[in-house]
Formats: sequence, structure tokens, C-alpha cells
Amino acid sequence: MPDSVSADPLMPVEVDSIHVGRTVPRRHYGLLRPLGRWVLRRLDWHSEGPFPDQPKLVIAIAPHSSTWDFIIGAAFLYVMGLRVAFIAKHTLFFWPLGGFMRWLGGIPVNRAQPEDLTDVMAAAFSKRDQLWLAITPEGTRTEGARFKSGFYRIARASAVPILPVYFNYRRRVTGFLPLLQPGDDVAPGVEQVRELLKQYGARRNSHSGNQ
Repeated sequence: MPDSVSADPLMPVEVDSIHVGRTVPRRHYGLLRPLGRWVLRRLDWHSEGPFPDQPKLVIAIAPHSSTWDFIIGAAFLYVMGLRVAFIAKHTLFFWPLGGFMRWLGGIPVNRAQPEDLTDVMAAAFSKRDQLWLAITPEGTRTEGARFKSGFYRIARASAVPILPVYFNYRRRVTGFLPLLQPGDDVAPGVEQVRELLKQYGARRNSHSGNQ
């Protein structure tokens, strides 16, 4: 697999300046790109850390503390031209939302079916030449929420690395940490990712001075 692009993880940069490698899933967002650039500049929001040149990976995002996470994350996608997938309930993919959900990157999953979600996503990774799948392990905006292990199990079953991504509202940055290869021991692996994101991230709250 290609190596991550080296960078100083503590040196914030403009999102426009990030080099996106040739193997990364891309898409063209048209007029949404200048909109994303405007949002990030209005918020004085930057990026830091090594941005990987990888065709397939699972993105573990934390902390998840605000709806602003989605706004900032979407602005990043628009500016960088990234195609990132996410898991959503299959009921959201019927007309009239179905086409729009797929355009956004949604992958429909029927949680009522007995087929294991890990197997479903491993099959999706196997069928595609490129796939970045974003997951919020906390699953809720409640502070102190336990990390769910689904992201780690999917990465392990799919034989793809994990990209830890954090929001730091005190410093107004979204950061990328070095890629992690999932091992056989799920619980320690999940805890490693949790500790890293806790160390570098900072939740949005009344003391963050943001938004």
C-alpha cells in the first residue's frame, strides 16, 4: 500500500494547500467547492497532519459533539474533492431521496436482516477499487460515550487501514493521524484509536469559543 504523505501533525494549514494523491477517491462538487472554502474561511478553520494517499480505508471520526461536525466535514469534502461513503438505513434510499443519498455517498444497510454488517461492508470494499468509509465510533454526541467496535471490525475484515480523524474546536482544526493497521485483538485496537482521538481532539462546548 502507498505510504501516508508526511507532514507536521501540529502545523495547521489551509485546506486548499493539502495535496490529494492519485489513489484517493475523488469527485467534482462544482459550485459547492467555493461554498466549502467560504465556510472554512468564515470559521477560520484549518487542517493538520499527514493526509494519506490510499484507495481504501475506514475513517474513524471523533469527538462527535455538534452538528457543526457535519458542516465542517462537508466543507472539507467540497474543497478537497473527496468521495467519502457512509452507512445509512436502507429506508432512506427510496424515492425521492434514494438518488440523492447515493450521490452523497450513502451505502444502504438493512439492520433488520441477519446478515452481519461487517460482512456486508467487507463485500463492498471487495467490489470497489476505491472506497473511503467514514464512521463516528461514538455514535452519539453525548460526552464520554463508549466507542463502538464496528469501525475496527469492518477495517479488519476488509484488510484496510484505519484513518483516525479528529475535530479540535479549541484550535479550530480538523486533524489526520497516521494510518493504523487493524490487528486481531479488537478491544485493545479500539482503545488505541479512542485514546489517540481523545488526546488530539477537543469537543465543541461553551468554552471552545467557536460558532
